[in-house]
Amino acid sequence: MEYSKKPLLPFIGLVLFVFCAITAVNAQSPQQIARKALASTVLLVMEDANGQPLSLGSGFFIRNGQVATNLHVVKGASRGYAKLVSQKTKYDIEGITAVDAERDLVILKISVPGAQVIPLGDSDTIQVGAPIYAVGNPRGLEGTFSQGIISSIRKVGTDKLLQLTAPISPGSSGGPVLNDKGQVIGVSVATFRGGQNLNFAIPSNYLKKLMEQIGPAKPLSKAKPAVSKRSIFDEFGGKSAEGVTGGKLVWEFAAAQIGSYSFSLRNQLRENIRDVYCLVIFFDVQGDPIEVDAVLYQNLIPAGLAKRVTSMVDGSVQELTTRSRSKTPHTKVEFRILHFEIIE
Repeated sequence: MEYSKKPLLPFIGLVLFVFCAITAVNAQSPQQIARKALASTVLLVMEDANGQPLSLGSGFFIRNGQVATNLHVVKGASRGYAKLVSQKTKYDIEGITAVDAERDLVILKISVPGAQVIPLGDSDTIQVGAPIYAVGNPRGLEGTFSQGIISSIRKVGTDKLLQLTAPISPGSSGGPVLNDKGQVIGVSVATFRGGQNLNFAIPSNYLKKLMEQIGPAKPLSKAKPAVSKRSIFDEFGGKSAEGVTGGKLVWEFAAAQIGSYSFSLRNQLRENIRDVYCLVIFFDVQGDPIEVDAVLYQNLIPAGLAKRVTSMVDGSVQELTTRSRSKTPHTKVEFRILHFEIIE
């Protein structure tokens, strides 16, 4: 018996229409995303024991009474308060319910009646080029909403960082980074001074894991990592980290190894260290960043000594930064120490 294929065409067309309609429903307009995100985002003001302001930051509700932000926002504070965007009421920070010191994440207990919660998305599914939106309070300017894309997904050891084009400024730290469905896929953490598009967020899947550890609220003074361990984001954005510095970059010149380079990691501390994570940032002749290389040096660096570290970037970086037959770049190179471990 012969069956006609024509009746299938309208059915296939209907399936495609329904699929496209579902996709369109899932995606939201920037205006919708902004409205919902701003209703959940708070300005955090941290104070010392005398009530003097120490820092400003951002946070967002992930559960009723639970606000996520960066650990460095609250670190060193004795107390603090939160206020919703464009509202005057101040709500005391009741304490800390969970901490991930290595990834600079903390969850705070803040009771705000009727506060909206932002859903968390799967940060492992985000791809380079995807549109994103960053919400925060840069320099205290409440309710700033910025659009950008995921420009790269960087690996730092076994961890990941999301690199964004959406600007992040002091005060934006701890704010949500959302996808086009209005789901949080990252937590704004830092920007490199001098790198306009070098902005970073902590993937939301780390925050999901931290939410499993939520417990009773503890005082803000408990927001301190172990003395012998430096957070991977401690002093993020500085040119050194408490006496560990990078410098003296030189290129290797074998034809097959163009882009291969080495640099010096110097330990100026009195203790031995290891597991040093360093970002090497290359700039072009206009002073704009063109490449970031994440380097891990796992071996021991004795107190007061330096070690030579090798790595490799695309050969175009060498060509754009270095005159022919030279061993050293003629444009700016910066070294940012993200993390190291002191050996007791």
